[in-house]
Amino acid sequence: MLSSRMRGTTRVWTVLVLIFIYAPLALVVVNAFNASKTFAFPPSGFTLQWWRTALASDGMWTSLGNSVVVGLAATAVALVLGTMAAFAVQRYEFFGKQTVNLLVVLPITLPGIVTGIALNATFTSALGVTLGLATVIVGHATFCIVIVFNNTQARLRRLGTSLEDASADLGASSWQTFRFVTLPMMRGALVAGAILAFALSFDEVVVTTFTAGPTVQTLPIWIFGNLFRPNQAPVINVVAAALTLIAIVPVWLTQRIGGDPAGTRI
Repeated sequence: MLSSRMRGTTRVWTVLVLIFIYAPLALVVVNAFNASKTFAFPPSGFTLQWWRTALASDGMWTSLGNSVVVGLAATAVALVLGTMAAFAVQRYEFFGKQTVNLLVVLPITLPGIVTGIALNATFTSALGVTLGLATVIVGHATFCIVIVFNNTQARLRRLGTSLEDASADLGASSWQTFRFVTLPMMRGALVAGAILAFALSFDEVVVTTFTAGPTVQTLPIWIFGNLFRPNQAPVINVVAAALTLIAIVPVWLTQRIGGDPAGTRI
């Protein structure tokens, strides 16, 4: 009887938590089709007008393109540097190893405004660089590296070194071992890390504000800039609703490919 009650209570709490998380997102999706500009609830009518307006917005498409370019570039940088750092920390012993591990992870724990101010001062005062897409990419890469680093390090820790040692014993070079043994086992973690890094970059606002300058807008910056304009509010709801639905894809892919590769379970 007690077990039955516990299961029932758990189900109720699970439903309440899901409602708490997703009710606001559902309201955004509903308002994307709301005929009322004031978003009165319940909706006063159904319309696709705001979707047509959003699709015709040059500012939205330009900022979306900037977000994709920044996200892909920052993810590429993070994949290279994060993977190299993870291999160094997980596979080798050297003086200051724990310090390096801490310093690599630290950027993700810092408040975004601190990172943004530091990067802005570095680019403008110390280096004299003009703020633009390149500085945004560098800024995003600083925290995207952490995502790739953590995913890669976790997978390396679970894999151990037995298969790599066996490959070396059979005469394979370090490159052959990496290419034919390590990389296939690491592929899922790398792809999952890349997807999460891209999603984090795509969504970033604070660091982008300090590193983009006045000439560059990413999609989150465009949304924030138009959020309080009366004529743009319905369009913002459409973009937010579309992003909410699209966000399901990377989460699903990460769960599908982020698990253990075949043959690595012990």
